[in-house]
Parts: sequence; C-alpha cells; structure tokens
Amino acid sequence: MKRLKPFFQKNYIEAGCDEAGRGCLAGPVVAAAVILPRRFSHPLLNDSKQLSEHHRDELRPIIESQSLAWAVGMVWQQEIDEINILNASFLAMHRALEKLEIVPQHIIVDGNRFRKFRDIEHQCIIKGDALYRSIAAASILAKTHRDEVMKKLHDEFPLYNWKKNKGYPTMEHREAIREVGDCVCHRKTFRLLPVEMESGL
Repeated sequence: MKRLKPFFQKNYIEAGCDEAGRGCLAGPVVAAAVILPRRFSHPLLNDSKQLSEHHRDELRPIIESQSLAWAVGMVWQQEIDEINILNASFLAMHRALEKLEIVPQHIIVDGNRFRKFRDIEHQCIIKGDALYRSIAAASILAKTHRDEVMKKLHDEFPLYNWKKNKGYPTMEHREAIREVGDCVCHRKTFRLLPVEMESGL
C-alpha cells in the first residue's frame, strides 16, 4: 500500500481536515479534524474511499485513541439547504476544528477550496486524503461517523435503505423517493430525482 506523508509543515502542530457526505441526497455533511503524532503509522491507513467498510471501522478506534486530538463537526440538511453544500462543508470543518483540544498551528485540507479558520494558515491539497496521514485519518473519521448517523436514521426511515446506501444517490434510493416521496432528512435544494424519473419515463 502507498506510503503516506507524515506532514506538510514539519515544524508545526498540523491538523488534517476532510469531509464526507457532500454528494448525498439526505442527512448531514460531516467533517473531521485530526492531529496525529509525528510517528503515527498504520499499514491500512489510506483515503477512506480506497478502504472497505470493515477496514474503516477497524481504523476508527485506532485513530481516535492514538491521535493527539480529533473532533467531528456536522451540518444537517436544513442548514445545507439554507447556506448551500459548499458553505456547509466549510462550516462542518470549522466546527470540527473548533472542538479540537489542541489548537493547530497549520491546517491541511483535502480538496482545492477552504475558508480560512481564525488566523491559522492552511493549505488545500487535491487528493490530499491519499497523500497525507492526517487527512486520510480525518477522511476515515468523517466517513465512519457519518455512516453511523445514517444507520441510525435508517431505523426511522427504513424505506430508503440508508443502512446500505448511506443517503447517496443510488438507483435504489432514488426509486424509493419516486415511490414514496422525500422525507424531513432529504436535502430539498438537491435534485432528488433525475428528469427521466420525475417524468415517469
């Protein structure tokens, strides 16, 4: 497996940040911020999208117990509809960073856009979750915490099968929306059905 870099700025306390659920039709967008020890390493650590659910679940308690600090922030669907998904992603990351028990001196963020947090310098890194350990760790925490939320919501709204699709726009999820309509957990500003399903074709 590819060896991830331990840090971007060697001489700073650095937090990695990533989010999960940006492209979903329902539920929150969830972000995590993680500060790892310099010598932290694990053979499975990688971008959460490259890992099986089993391996993500295996890594989550390891990351949480061995991190110098970690935190998760959420923005729910009502707020997403009010401020749009890009701003909601920034807000979720800020909420995670605000909850860290250690204040980072530098932030590295997966992707190409970020809104400055306080007066802390940051660096956006495209595909950073596949390059840096702390971003990979954040991607795993964001994904596993969000999946946990969606499994709980599934118990309330089983018709959408969120325990399986986690709110992503799968054909099964959209077919359920077409048949029974949306619910309070859906993001109303998103296109829940493609045009051909709306027209019944």
